[in-house]
Amino acid sequence: MEPKTIKALLDACYLAKRIRDLLPALPQGVTPAYITYLDVIQTLQQQGRQVKISDISDTLNLPRPGVTRTVKEMEAKGFLCKHASPSDGRITYISVTEAGKQLSQIYNEEYFCRLAPLLSDISQEDAGRTIQTIQKFYRVMSEGSVCVG
Repeated sequence: MEPKTIKALLDACYLAKRIRDLLPALPQGVTPAYITYLDVIQTLQQQGRQVKISDISDTLNLPRPGVTRTVKEMEAKGFLCKHASPSDGRITYISVTEAGKQLSQIYNEEYFCRLAPLLSDISQEDAGRTIQTIQKFYRVMSEGSVCVG
């Protein structure tokens, strides 16, 4: 890839961040991370998994202490609940409460369903390639192997 194209890709990533800033306002005290965590937990549960902090951390490639802090906040606000494994009390599972499901439904299903027709000219294949490209770009940049100077 040419340096000019790399710069254009970085500029597009900046625009993508700005797009996230244009999402509808969340209720008081709710952060965008809450929506992401709810999505991850529900997706993993739909795959038949019981979700732990480490699963969220691994899926989002985030440090466990930060995930633990956010999960505690979400539990305190009633969006998540924690429960010990019946077979090993040292293992704690996380599940989405009814309030968490409602928040996720309002934000994701209703908003994104309204947005979908406006983006109908972007094919599933183009969206998939964009996602793959950004994920690969993130992996390369997060490895820290690019040094300047």
